[in-house]
Amino acid sequence: MTELDVHPTDMIRAAGAVVWRGAESAPEVALVHRPKYDDWTFPKGKLKPGEHVIAGALREVAEETGITAMLGRSLPPIHYLKGKRLKRVDYWAARVVSGESYTDVEEVDEVVWLPLKEAKRRLTYEWDAGLLRALTAVPLATTPLVLVRHGLAGSRQDWEGDDDERPLDEIGRTQAEVLADALAGYRPVELISSTSRRCVETLEPYAESSGLEIRQERLLTETHYDPRAALRLVSKAIASDRSAVLCSHGKVLPELIAGVIDRPGDVQLRKGAFMVLHHTDGKIVGVDRYIT
Repeated sequence: MTELDVHPTDMIRAAGAVVWRGAESAPEVALVHRPKYDDWTFPKGKLKPGEHVIAGALREVAEETGITAMLGRSLPPIHYLKGKRLKRVDYWAARVVSGESYTDVEEVDEVVWLPLKEAKRRLTYEWDAGLLRALTAVPLATTPLVLVRHGLAGSRQDWEGDDDERPLDEIGRTQAEVLADALAGYRPVELISSTSRRCVETLEPYAESSGLEIRQERLLTETHYDPRAALRLVSKAIASDRSAVLCSHGKVLPELIAGVIDRPGDVQLRKGAFMVLHHTDGKIVGVDRYIT
């Protein structure tokens, strides 16, 4: 399980992806050439202030290669010193969704697609070769199931009405907007939510940007939670090849997560946080978790 929740405040943050195309048995990966350093590496770059790490990876890939990508599982992050500051670069496996190879930034003057063996020879840095090894450690083509805990919604004690009608507060609405940017990396086509207002509102920004409807399930609420039916719902999603998002509550999600992951470790999610289960052929092959 990859935890991308807490980092030193003075750390330089960057993000990128190992983008692949073609047959899973013989993929090609995209490399970029940077004339300033005369090196060959994977598309990546510094995060903008306040930018979610996933959104940053998508933006950098698009700017440096012209490609719209769909993220798969995370790859091991790279750490090195930039002057006297520690720099962390987070990477993902990523499939091409659309776009032609071109560059829209001065830092990159060439984009090439190479088979894995040739890419390994072309890469300038040994740590990038390590990313290639991690890329093929498990199946390349995976489908995401994103489990989201709703955003902040004020105090339960301060809300006088039906708790299922308690809305997101200002911070929660910001979390929902950030979540929408992050979900774009997984391109979900099915949105499932507890009927509680705070859960539905957490998915609304992405639903509006993607033109998708939110399917509401009462069995995912705190008051009407049905463990067996909810587990069947999640298991069906894992057996499917359709990318999906499910939003529920802190009293529901841990049991669901524990029901589908062997040796799950910490199954708790903060409000506004999400976990991505990467699956193929009905089996989970990777688990990542993030905050918003």
